[in-house]
Amino acid sequence: MAEIESPCILVCSIDIKTGYCFGCGRTRDEIAAWLNMPPGQRRAVMETLPDRLETVERRPRRETRRARLARLRAAGG
Repeated sequence: MAEIESPCILVCSIDIKTGYCFGCGRTRDEIAAWLNMPPGQRRAVMETLPDRLETVERRPRRETRRARLARLRAAGG
């Protein structure tokens, strides 16, 4: 079975003002449907997440393992 990419960083709480998760930026509906979404739809949602995360009221307090690995991958290390 292929692994499904997920933006989840295990900071699971919804910003009441925006409706986006503080950790990943998805809505409750997107989180619930994630495993059944076609890959193209998941990629489209993931492209919107950085902009969404700019609108939430607070950010995760610490760098998560997933974020650290992504940062290291992007830096080529």
